[in-house]
Amino acid sequence: MVNWSVRYGVSLRKRFEAVTKDKKTLYKCEVCGKDTVKRISTGIWKCKHCGATFAGGAYNLRTEAGKSAERLLSQTKKESA
Repeated sequence: MVNWSVRYGVSLRKRFEAVTKDKKTLYKCEVCGKDTVKRISTGIWKCKHCGATFAGGAYNLRTEAGKSAERLLSQTKKESA
């Protein structure tokens, strides 16, 4: 899918296509486990099946910083237990 508003460079068009693909993808819900989480607006994601609402990244449900924070929390929980 090509959006003609993105001009002047293949790399810009490829980046725009990747962001659009991430934005439109349905993600897995953490509550019900179904692939029905959809982006409502910037950083707000909602499951169409169970109605759960999540805060996440602008174009992805999970950002790299969020993933690393989850790993750090899980490591500290393992160490304290």
